[in-house]
Amino acid sequence: MWKLAPLLGLLFVVFSVFGEKSTAPKSRPNIVVIIADDLGWNDVSFHGSLQIPTPNIDALAYSGVILNRHYAPPLCTPSRASLMTGKHPINIGMQHHVIEVNEPWGLGLDQKLMPEYFREAGYRTRLIGKWHLGFFRKAYTPTMRGFDSHYGYIGPYIDYWDHSLQMSNTSTRGLDMRRNLHVDYTAKGTYATDLFNREAVRLIHDHNQTDPLFLVVTHLAPHTGNEDDPMQAPEEDVELFSFIKDPKRRVLAAMISKLDDGVGQIVQALKKSGMLNNTVVLFYADNGAPTIGKHSNGGSNFPLRGQKYTPWEGAVRTAAAIWSPLLNNTGRVSNQWIHVSDWLPTLARAAGIEANLSGSEIDGQDQWEALNNPNLTGRTTVMNNIDQFQHYSSYMKNGWKFVNGTSWEGAFDEWMGSLDEEDELSEEEYSVRLISSVVGRLTKVDLENVAKIRREATVHCPYIPGGVIDCEPRKSACLFNILQDPCESNNIANQRPDILKQMSQDVERYQLSAAEPRNQPADPYSDPRYYNRTWTWWQDELDEARDIQFPLAIFVVSITFIALMLIVVKPILCPSTKR
Repeated sequence: MWKLAPLLGLLFVVFSVFGEKSTAPKSRPNIVVIIADDLGWNDVSFHGSLQIPTPNIDALAYSGVILNRHYAPPLCTPSRASLMTGKHPINIGMQHHVIEVNEPWGLGLDQKLMPEYFREAGYRTRLIGKWHLGFFRKAYTPTMRGFDSHYGYIGPYIDYWDHSLQMSNTSTRGLDMRRNLHVDYTAKGTYATDLFNREAVRLIHDHNQTDPLFLVVTHLAPHTGNEDDPMQAPEEDVELFSFIKDPKRRVLAAMISKLDDGVGQIVQALKKSGMLNNTVVLFYADNGAPTIGKHSNGGSNFPLRGQKYTPWEGAVRTAAAIWSPLLNNTGRVSNQWIHVSDWLPTLARAAGIEANLSGSEIDGQDQWEALNNPNLTGRTTVMNNIDQFQHYSSYMKNGWKFVNGTSWEGAFDEWMGSLDEEDELSEEEYSVRLISSVVGRLTKVDLENVAKIRREATVHCPYIPGGVIDCEPRKSACLFNILQDPCESNNIANQRPDILKQMSQDVERYQLSAAEPRNQPADPYSDPRYYNRTWTWWQDELDEARDIQFPLAIFVVSITFIALMLIVVKPILCPSTKR
């Protein structure tokens, strides 16, 4: 019996150790969000087109979850505001248009942003690339709003090579590239996409893994540069796409290819740093591509209808995928509805953070369980937008889509961006590029499963027996069964007046509770010619100038007054002795 005591003691130690290990909290995962700017639905090859191969993005998508019903607002500023706040733009006054670089407004300072939640939970928070949520005052800029660091630009777009922005022909060209609050003059001549990719790799390599990493990379690509030279890519990269006949699409392919290379570099850096197995990587486009019109990059949203700026699927249904070893049921296509506002509560849940968000059914919802279980329904309501200035609304519920009115007088309401199959790679060449890509090698993609996933992720416009009924949204509201008719070709408003009425009432209710748009008119004092040809927080600069000028003015007035007094008083106090 005396031998039993040491044995029991040993068992107690063993069970104590294993008990502690099983109950210890897991380390919080790293979160990496990569955003493409103005990337078309049909400009990633995991959606079926082989004209512009995106092997790294595709490999990530095939080994993760392709989000085939990922929705975002139809424009840049509203889309980014929704991501950062977890709220729908109409509920925070960010629903109308974008922040023009000379306008004094931004995302309200009363809003708590995504990086603030993560920083409070012990994350190191990093932003690379575009901001576009206001900079007329320093308080609106990234490092004042939860990011530990920012390297990139604070306005809407820049030249890819010299990083300047010229808003219009009457505006001075100003530099817009900063490291935190300081202008970076040294980066001139480096292609912007390369610059941001290198910064992401550097931050990952230098990251102190005592704290988890929250990294947001918001690329310029493939948004156009300044209007005098909109399509920009290194010539050697453009030459790789000589099989594409359209010269604009050829440059676009090179721009997207550089972005795709960056995804590979980021994933590889995470792997080398030993961080990849505890990381969530999200990739998505902020809105659809502008195929034609202002800032057109020739992108394709086909076969979806419309493009950026509009109420149609080509504007709001965006390319997206998520990857993580923490996800179950990967290697599939998800048709669950996800809105960009969902990412704050969803990624917070993945990180074990209490976000404590409250709002209506069109605000952000935690989708982490739905991402892990394809049988869960998740979100059923998506508000695309209500724009009181463009006079349109676009809203979805339970698979129905309501469109009333349109933008830009219907100039972008058609189906655009159909591609020539002769300009595409062969399936064999695509497969070679896929498996030899950085992410393809790391994830060991299964080509048989890839073919199945690509078929499921490709949208087809269905044949409508008896023909289609056209939609003229400026005359009357339209209704689509978006599950059966993803291309919005058959208006069934007259067939289902009950659904149309219900949807219209929902929109009216949301409109009544919507916040007033925060937009402000242009301020001529924003012009960079006043600030050493840089775009900066001009209203703070003006305040500082006034603070200096006021005491100086007082001093000048005082000296002038004393001089006048001496002139007037001296003859009285010291009368002349001359007779």
